[in-house]
Amino acid sequence: MHIPDGFLSTPVWAALDVAAVPAVGYLAKRAQRGLEQAKVPLLGVMGAFVFAAQMINFPVGLGTSGHLVGAALLAYTLGPAAAGIVLTAILAVQALVFQDGGILALGANVLNMAVLGMLAGYLPFRFWARGRWRRQAILLGGVLSVLVSAIAALAELRLSGVRMPMQLFQISIALFFISALLEGAITLAVMETLESINAGFIHRPASNGRSLGWVMAATVLLATVGVLFASAYPDAIQKLAEAKVFVDTPLAGYEAAFLGTAWMRKAVAGLAGLVLIFGACTLCGRLLSRQRGA
Repeated sequence: MHIPDGFLSTPVWAALDVAAVPAVGYLAKRAQRGLEQAKVPLLGVMGAFVFAAQMINFPVGLGTSGHLVGAALLAYTLGPAAAGIVLTAILAVQALVFQDGGILALGANVLNMAVLGMLAGYLPFRFWARGRWRRQAILLGGVLSVLVSAIAALAELRLSGVRMPMQLFQISIALFFISALLEGAITLAVMETLESINAGFIHRPASNGRSLGWVMAATVLLATVGVLFASAYPDAIQKLAEAKVFVDTPLAGYEAAFLGTAWMRKAVAGLAGLVLIFGACTLCGRLLSRQRGA
């Protein structure tokens, strides 16, 4: 789902980088209005959970893989504005530290997933989650969050002149649809699990101490054990062309290249990512809550 550098033309990625700045600024202002100090740890824990889940790719067919995007899940648990900020922080760390998504293409990825995909995922939940269609709304939101992000990414690639024959385009849409269905199912399962652990997980943040501990424990397991079962296949976008990498980093590809065994490389990179994401999301939450208080 992340667009690497080298895929988008200069006019496209530059325009999207410029557009992403006011979009994220608006989300930050909206998040600031409703962010309580007690909810700040929730931002860090849910951000770390989504990051860990994104490390685990699952096969979707034809030698490609998908992974949880988490835009809808974050919107349900944090609210849409805070979710956009947390997902932006995740995407920035992934691009700068793990080379997952391009630095020049960061604006495109933020708009696709943290803005458009997040809003598309939140709308069904916003209108139907309080009635008898709650489960269907959660499922549909997860599906739409991936489909909208994928369609936006494919449109940007087409505008950039990336060769995409109709058959390949149709196959890509089909693969993204499979990923979207899995996203919806995973999002629903996670939401029901969170609510079974603590019915007030979302609406009463002050009561979340033990619940956040359980979520963080699950997050660490995903980052250290779950990565062993992750698919090595690239995602559908990476299948379209060869990515161009401009800067190499010690944790590129979610592996600590300086360590010996494959498991240690993945586990250490995953744990380092959790610390970075938790710290970045918590810092964003504290800054926003302080500005609200001021």
